[in-house]
Amino acid sequence: MSMQSGITILGVRIYDRIKEAGEVQQVLTKYGCSIKTRLGLHEVTDDFCSKSGLIILELFGDIQEQVKLEQELIIIDGVDVQKMLFST
Repeated sequence: MSMQSGITILGVRIYDRIKEAGEVQQVLTKYGCSIKTRLGLHEVTDDFCSKSGLIILELFGDIQEQVKLEQELIIIDGVDVQKMLFST
């Protein structure tokens, strides 16, 4: 098992939350032990709720599991994944 030595952040943009949210949630649940922090953002007002959304993930633990999580998110149509790496 290869543990991370820095901080890995994934930004997950979902273009149509109604269409893709279920599949994204399945992947996040599957790799829940690799997610230290999860923050979901989408625009909402009294008369508007955005179809798109952004999820920020701080990853934890085994790097191989983190890579699998990222790869499974990348293959979902309508989802864009960006990664930030911070060394310690």
